[in-house]
Amino acid sequence: MAKQSDRHVVPNDRGGWDVVAPGGQRASAHTDTQAQAIKRGREIVGNAGGAEVRIHGRDGQLRDSETARPGNDPNPPRDKK
Repeated sequence: MAKQSDRHVVPNDRGGWDVVAPGGQRASAHTDTQAQAIKRGREIVGNAGGAEVRIHGRDGQLRDSETARPGNDPNPPRDKK
């Protein structure tokens, strides 16, 4: 279930990348590159107390998701030994 503090990194039709809230009408941020949008999405989510940053590809399909701290990741990565 999406929380209001979650953010999606999506391509903008006019170029660049947007950081948007689920169901949001306007972008929380707009950047030139996807990497910048991901970084800004992490900052926004971290300031809101942590949540998910969902990263979409150029085709709009979800390609990755990560929990931004101080969020609670229900499936944290295992320690590599």
